[in-house]
Amino acid sequence: MNHSLSRTLNEIKPLDKEAMEMARSRQNELTKPKGSLGRLEELSINIAGIKGKMVTGLEHKAIVTMAADHGIVAEGVTLYPQEVTRQMVFNFLNGGAAINVLGRLIGARIVVVDMGVMGGFEPYPDLICKMVDFGTRDMTRGPAMTRQQALDAIENGIEVVEAEIARGLDIVGTGDMGIGNTSASSAICAAVTGEPVEKVTGRGEGLDDEQLAHKVKVVQKALELNKPDSKDPIDVLSKVGGFEIGGLAGVMLGAAAHRVPVVIDGFISGAAALIAATLSPGLKDYLIAAHLSTENGHTVLLKYLGLTPLLSLEMRLGEGTGAALGMSIVEAAVKTLAEMATFSEAGVAKEKH
Repeated sequence: MNHSLSRTLNEIKPLDKEAMEMARSRQNELTKPKGSLGRLEELSINIAGIKGKMVTGLEHKAIVTMAADHGIVAEGVTLYPQEVTRQMVFNFLNGGAAINVLGRLIGARIVVVDMGVMGGFEPYPDLICKMVDFGTRDMTRGPAMTRQQALDAIENGIEVVEAEIARGLDIVGTGDMGIGNTSASSAICAAVTGEPVEKVTGRGEGLDDEQLAHKVKVVQKALELNKPDSKDPIDVLSKVGGFEIGGLAGVMLGAAAHRVPVVIDGFISGAAALIAATLSPGLKDYLIAAHLSTENGHTVLLKYLGLTPLLSLEMRLGEGTGAALGMSIVEAAVKTLAEMATFSEAGVAKEKH
């Protein structure tokens, strides 16, 4: 295992119980019936545990949107041509995509990373180049990438988030762009959770029944050919994954090692979380599931990870759009804990015992 990955895994520590206790006791003193803010209370306590202290806000927010291409597109599993990945990267850089709109709304910077887009890019001021290769190989004909490339993708993700932490980062969201990446995510989901392919494969950008049946067959073929070892997440990533999925796993691990909470987006981020949490079981405590997407496998993997999504808006766009919305809820949780008055401060009588 590479040096920065093993160092990162060693630095992921359990949540701070003392900070959580302080947050919990303050929650119980705030001017409201105990528990009446529901999951906002739970979230604020969780954030205190991640940070090791109660925080008054989450000023520095970033969403890391990673892009890469997938060789599996050659098998006809998508409605969109491969070049859309590249075109959408330019859309992100020009501020015209959904994630840019939502990032502006919540005050988060959008960090666009090329993890392996076909054709590559000229140097561009706001584009971070961490390209592993020009897209993965077709996993129905062999592994999607080499084991070394899988490790490189994860380490690149760690480097990206560490650079953001150096700029100031209180919370991070994960997003993706890659035509064909729901097929890779379905393969990862089936490999790690052991669930049947048809249960974890969805319609992606909107496949009809016949196209969906074909996609299931293709994913099944890739798994049968490559036989990924469910206990070895690097093997799973290398055989049936994607460069952006590995990169996002690295972002999650790197953030957790620095006690930064991670708001994960939809199915692709969820697949990355399966890889990351298999590498470091303690990571789960640092992950917040933003929403439940309409991709079949998303429900399966969130249940496997033990995460309950904050929202269910029938979204399936990716890019980090769900993460942006989830982040605003996390911020609401932190702010209510920090800024609400206590019963004694407000001169409000507490419940009778």
